[in-house]
Amino acid sequence: MTSTAVRLTAVRRRYRDVTALDGVDLAIRAGTFTAIMGPSGSGKSTLLQCAAGLERPTSGTVEVGGTELTGLSERRLTLLRRDRIGFVFQSFNLLPSLTAAQNVALPLRLAGRRPSRTEVGDALGRVGLGDRARHRPGELSGGQQQRVALARALVTRPAVLFGDEPTGALDTTTSREVLALLRELVDGEGQTTVMVTHDPVAAAHADRVVFLVDGRVADEVLAPDAGEVARRMAGLESGCGEAVAR
Repeated sequence: MTSTAVRLTAVRRRYRDVTALDGVDLAIRAGTFTAIMGPSGSGKSTLLQCAAGLERPTSGTVEVGGTELTGLSERRLTLLRRDRIGFVFQSFNLLPSLTAAQNVALPLRLAGRRPSRTEVGDALGRVGLGDRARHRPGELSGGQQQRVALARALVTRPAVLFGDEPTGALDTTTSREVLALLRELVDGEGQTTVMVTHDPVAAAHADRVVFLVDGRVADEVLAPDAGEVARRMAGLESGCGEAVAR
């Protein structure tokens, strides 16, 4: 049986008078690609941040790889994020003065490790940039910069890779190249991936699309195609708040 990589149980997250997550139950199987979608303000990014240990839920529990995050001290939570979780965001967040290889090595250096050329080279090779190790961000295209950011997230061999609109700043062609790479990492290496997106085409690269409305799981699609995802999103955004029939 495939194990559960991420589990949220009765997760609530409140900000003063606003409830961002309202009792979310969600299990994500290891080695799968899950997309999270929903109307603006539905709680997508908050769910991602709670699942990745960037925020603590107001109540409920979050587990990553069988470890419950909600009971960890700040130090242990920091160590778990560093060693077990990878992040890719819409903005590449690369340091412009460093080469691609130096940017990829940063998480290891921050962990007090001396990165080897082999592990940094392997990470760049996994994203198809083995020949760009000495290039600085300004010498790379937007898609190549996002690939460097992805290699940086993968260099620690994380249990789960989280992406928050990772293709949001890319053109259509480059976006599809990065999505194809994410799909390849799941299929070829079993890399568990969870991605927030607003794009039905991006979501169609996933194994499963989970839809949020008002901080609750409202619907899901397995083996999605872009048309079906767009249709369900349109139904949710129209205010029905219910699953749209196939």
